Amino acid sequence: MTTAATRALGPDFDVPVERRYFEDYVPGSTYTYGSITVTEAEILEFAGRFDPQSIHTDPAAAADGPFGGLIASGWHTASVMMRLYADHYVSKVASLASPGVDELRWTRPVRPGDSLSARTTIRSARVSRGKPDRGIVHTDVEVLNQHGEPVLTLTAMNLLLRRASGPGFEETP
Repeated sequence: MTTAATRALGPDFDVPVERRYFEDYVPGSTYTYGSITVTEAEILEFAGRFDPQSIHTDPAAAADGPFGGLIASGWHTASVMMRLYADHYVSKVASLASPGVDELRWTRPVRPGDSLSARTTIRSARVSRGKPDRGIVHTDVEVLNQHGEPVLTLTAMNLLLRRASGPGFEETP
């Protein structure tokens, strides 16, 4: 993957990813990060290791296939999304884990030479009922190609520590 241009493509959080906590994830906020260009060699390498279907591994066979040419595995596309998400969106100091994603969809094929970006929209953020030192953030993620067309969509969930409000952290209403 060509990752030289991974940066915010517009407004970004007020707090850098190295100092970001649960409170910084405001519902309704949208941020876009990118881009990563996917090459034919990367498509072939990824698919050869992880998704060996001819539409991903054999350019000649793919030309006669349902997409009229070689396309990236959806899991490859998800990996590109994860790189952008981890580098720019999810906190480097407060991220605890992710319980998973919902509604993963591959909406368009990714072809050699496509440049991908990730647009994140914070759907919701709520404090944990059982562990008030953390919260859960639901984020709608779209991976866009160079034409602004979505190629992947999903809803991510992330558990994040809350910013301590002094000694003996206490829940705020």
